[in-house]
Amino acid sequence: MPKFLWLSLALAAMPLAVSPVLAHAEATTRIAPNASVNTYILLDRTGSMQDIWDEALTSVNAYAEALGEGDGALRTNVTLAVFDAQNGLQFDVLRKKVPATGWRNVTTAEASPRGMTPLYDAIGRIVSIAEQDNPKKTILVIMTDGEENSSREVTQGGARAALDRARARGWEVVFLGAEFARFTDAGAMGVSTEKTMAVGKDGMTSTMRRLAKKSRDYGSSAASAPVTFNAEDRAVAKEDDVKKKQ
Repeated sequence: MPKFLWLSLALAAMPLAVSPVLAHAEATTRIAPNASVNTYILLDRTGSMQDIWDEALTSVNAYAEALGEGDGALRTNVTLAVFDAQNGLQFDVLRKKVPATGWRNVTTAEASPRGMTPLYDAIGRIVSIAEQDNPKKTILVIMTDGEENSSREVTQGGARAALDRARARGWEVVFLGAEFARFTDAGAMGVSTEKTMAVGKDGMTSTMRRLAKKSRDYGSSAASAPVTFNAEDRAVAKEDDVKKKQ
């Protein structure tokens, strides 16, 4: 084969050999230096959560694990709080700004279902914590299996005002109904339907893993890609099955 022809063929083949490396480089450079995303999970631990409590905790742990996956260019932190009411709001922060890569699985030894549902009080408290931390990119994940029934500190209007402040900062607010498909409270607090979703017991872990991927995309994007639920997400969550039960 003539030397010049061999050289031409070799040069033509080079882009194919290096393209995976270039593609990886392009993927990693999409994340800005010091980019981070902070998640605040508000988990209902009221008595009616008893039958799905193990799945709820497993799904939270799966979220943290999936959020921490990647090349380390995106810093990820998770705060987890659980709530119920027994003669007033009972609100416990089980994890505070823990790096997702160093997450220690939360277990039933740390929290178990009990009490009533002071949803507005709990939302006011978790937003206040997030505001004190003052992170730039934040996702508030509210997971409950019932409607408000026992708040004493914060009204529906007060809870909406708290979430409005969060949204005004560019923070994302999503509302997950755990085997629960009535979103009257969520709507009254300004949470749009594209950010609410009913989740079946068997769909919790998969749903939270998918939410972690959306959270990473939100944190990585300079344009702050919104966190919303599409038809595929709803199928994975088994939303229709939940709606049929109610």
